[in-house]
Amino acid sequence: MYNLPISDRVAVRAVAYRDDQGGWVDNVPGTLTVQESARFRDAGYVRTNGVPVSVARAGLNSATYINNLPEEVAYTSARIPFDPFDPDSLVDFRAANNEALVKSDFNDTLYTGGRLSLRAEINEDWSLLLGAMIQELETDGTFTADPTLGSDSPSIQRYSPDSLEDSFDNYNWTLEGRIGELEVIYTGAYTERESDQIIDYTDYMFVGQYLPYYICDASVSYPEYNYYQEGAPSNQSFGTCYEPNLYGLSYTETQVQTHELRFSSDQTKDLRFSAGAFFSDLQLEERVDFSYPSIHKINFFDFYPGQSVQDAVPNNPFPGSVITEEGPYPRDTVFRNDVRRTDEQYAFFGEVSYDFTEKLSATFGARYYDVEVDLEGGANATFCNPFFVNDQDSFGTNISDLYDGDGSLRFVGDCGFRPRLESGTTFDEALAIWQEGDPYSLGRGEYVTAPNAVSEAEIRAFLRAIDAPDVASASGTIVKLTVSYTISDDVLLYATYSEGYRPGLLNRPGGAQGPNGYEVPFELETDDVTNYELGWKADLAGGTLRINGSAFYAEIDQLQTTIFDPSIVNLFFSDNAANAEVMGLEGTVTWLPPSIPGLTIGTSFSLLDTEVTDKLIPTNDVRVGDSLAFAPELQFNANARYDWNLANGWGAHVMYNIAHSDESYSDIIIINRDLVKGWTMMGVSAGLASETWDATVYVDNLTDKRAELTRNYINDRPRATYARPMTMGLRLSYKF
Repeated sequence: MYNLPISDRVAVRAVAYRDDQGGWVDNVPGTLTVQESARFRDAGYVRTNGVPVSVARAGLNSATYINNLPEEVAYTSARIPFDPFDPDSLVDFRAANNEALVKSDFNDTLYTGGRLSLRAEINEDWSLLLGAMIQELETDGTFTADPTLGSDSPSIQRYSPDSLEDSFDNYNWTLEGRIGELEVIYTGAYTERESDQIIDYTDYMFVGQYLPYYICDASVSYPEYNYYQEGAPSNQSFGTCYEPNLYGLSYTETQVQTHELRFSSDQTKDLRFSAGAFFSDLQLEERVDFSYPSIHKINFFDFYPGQSVQDAVPNNPFPGSVITEEGPYPRDTVFRNDVRRTDEQYAFFGEVSYDFTEKLSATFGARYYDVEVDLEGGANATFCNPFFVNDQDSFGTNISDLYDGDGSLRFVGDCGFRPRLESGTTFDEALAIWQEGDPYSLGRGEYVTAPNAVSEAEIRAFLRAIDAPDVASASGTIVKLTVSYTISDDVLLYATYSEGYRPGLLNRPGGAQGPNGYEVPFELETDDVTNYELGWKADLAGGTLRINGSAFYAEIDQLQTTIFDPSIVNLFFSDNAANAEVMGLEGTVTWLPPSIPGLTIGTSFSLLDTEVTDKLIPTNDVRVGDSLAFAPELQFNANARYDWNLANGWGAHVMYNIAHSDESYSDIIIINRDLVKGWTMMGVSAGLASETWDATVYVDNLTDKRAELTRNYINDRPRATYARPMTMGLRLSYKF
C-alpha cells in the first residue's frame, strides 16, 4: 500500500498484492463406467437425497433426443433391452480411470492484482475521485468435494483436469459538487471480465439419459437396428460402452457499465429531498464446449470403419447464431452453447423526507424502472451428422432465430426435413406441410421408430415457439416509506414498508413440455418482494452498550428459481415457481464493559422462518411448506477483542471470534436440493501496532471444522463446498 499526497488538492493511493493460497481438496483414485448412468435406472431408483426417479426419466432409450413429451406420446419403443449388471451381458463397459490426475490439495489458487485511486479537489465546491483495479486469478482443481467418500480430508474423484484463468479490469469515477444549494453526485463504473476454464463434466452421466448414444457403440443403443451388421445378434445389445471421461471448455467475457446522477437538497433542513437517474448496460458472452473424447471410439454400425463419427462430418453452428467463434467445433465437442445475454435497464428515482417534530420524521421514496433482457446465439449438437454428407444443423436451439421476434422460425428437430413456418400457421396446415415434405418422419413411436421421428406434440410446441418474444421486458414503480421516532438522544425506532423486484429473462428451452401440461416459459417474469420492517437503534448504559436490530416480514411473489428436471428437458431453465414468506429477526450488539477498559465484545445474529406458501408450476419440483434455499433458522457470530498500550507508542491486541450457522437446504427444487449441515467455527488473533507498523498473527478455523458453506445436487450426486481448514498466518503492513 502506498499513499502519496501530490499537493494540497491531489492525493494518490496505490495497492499491489499477490495471494498464493494452497489447496485443501484431494483428488482421490477412482474408476467409473457408464453402467451408473441415468439411462440404466428404473422407476424404483431412489436418489441419495431420498427423492425417487420419476417414471418419465426411467429406462428411456438413450437415442430419445428429447424427453419433454407426455409419456403416452414419447418415443419409448426401444426400452433398455438388457440388465447392464447382468454377468452374461454382451456389452463391454470400459472404465474411466483418474490415476494420472490423483493429487492431494489440488485446488491451488493464485490472486495477483492492484488498485489505484486518485482524489482531486478541483475547487471549494467540486472534487473528483478516480479508481482502477485489475486482478488475475489462476486456480487448479475444484473447490467442491464428495461428502460420500468418507476421507480424512475433503475429497473428490475427477476424471479430467480442472483449471481456471480469470481476469478483470474495473474503472470507476465519482464527481461530487454543488450547484447553488443542491449537492450533485455523478458516479459511474466500467468492468470487463474474461475467463477460460476447463471443467470435469463426468458427473453429467448421472442425469444425462442420452449420454450412451455418444460413447457406446450403436449396437448398444439401437439393438433393433443390428441387422446393419453382419452376424449381429437380433435385437440384442452388444458391443462396447467407452470411458465416460467428459469435460467442458468454458469461455466467458462480460462487460458492464453503470451510471448514476443524483441531486440532493440540504440534508439539515426539515424538508429535504434527493432525486436522480440510473442506467446500466450488461453484456455477457459465453461459449461452452461439452466434450466427450470417447465419441471417437464408437462403432456406428460399421458405417465408418476406422473413422470417427466426429470426423465423418464436421459440426458447425447454426447459420446466423455465431457469437464468439466460428465453426467447425473442436474434435471432442459434442454440444456447444454459444450465447450472448444483454441486460439494459434505466430508472428514475426520488425521495422526500420531512421532520414533523424534533422526534418524528418520515421518508417517502419511489423508483420507476424499465428493463430489457435479450438472448442470442445457438446451442447445437453432433446429431444426424453420420447420416448425411453435410452438417444438418439439426436439434439443439437456434436462439437467435427463436428470439428475434420476426414471426417466423425454422424447425430443427429433424435430421432432414426442416421447414420454416410463419406466425399464424395452423396445426392442420403444418401437418400438411410435413406430410408433403417428409411423411416418414411423422408419428414418433406410432408409425416409425426412428429417433428423428416427429410427433404431433412437437409440431404444436414448434408452432407456439414461432411467436416467442423478442426480449424479456418489464417496467413499473416500486415505493418505500419509512417513519422514525426518536424516543431520546440514545434511542430511535423506525418502521419501513418497501418493495423490490428482480428482472426476468429468456429461457433457452422455452416451450419444452413436461408432466401435467407444464410448459417451460419463453419469458420469465420479474419476481416481487414486499417487505415490512420494525427496527431500533439504541445506545444505552452511558454509551457502553449499543443494540441495533429489526424484525421483518417479507412476501415474495412469483419467486424465480433455476430448475434442472430431465423429466421436462435435459437443460437448465428458470420459472416463477412459487410464492413464499420470510419472517425474521436480526441485530447487532456491541458492549464496552466499563470495568475492563480496552475490552470490546460484539455479536450479530439472524433468526429466520421461511416457507414456500404456493406452488405455481404443475410439476412435483416444488413443495408447499418447504423452507427457502440457504436460509438457516439461526446464524450468529461473536467476538471479544482486548486492546492495551505498550511503551514507545506501541499497542497490542488479542481477539477471539466464533461463528455459527444452522442447517439449511441448497434449493427449493426437490430433485436438486440437499441438506447443508450446520457448523460452528472459531478463530483467534494477536498483534502489535505502531503509527507505521502493524503485525498480526492469526489462526482461522481453530478447531479445523469441516464446515459446509454450500451444497448442490444438480447431477444427482451430493457435492459440498467446505470452509478452508485450520489456517495460520502472519500479516505485516507498513505505512510510508
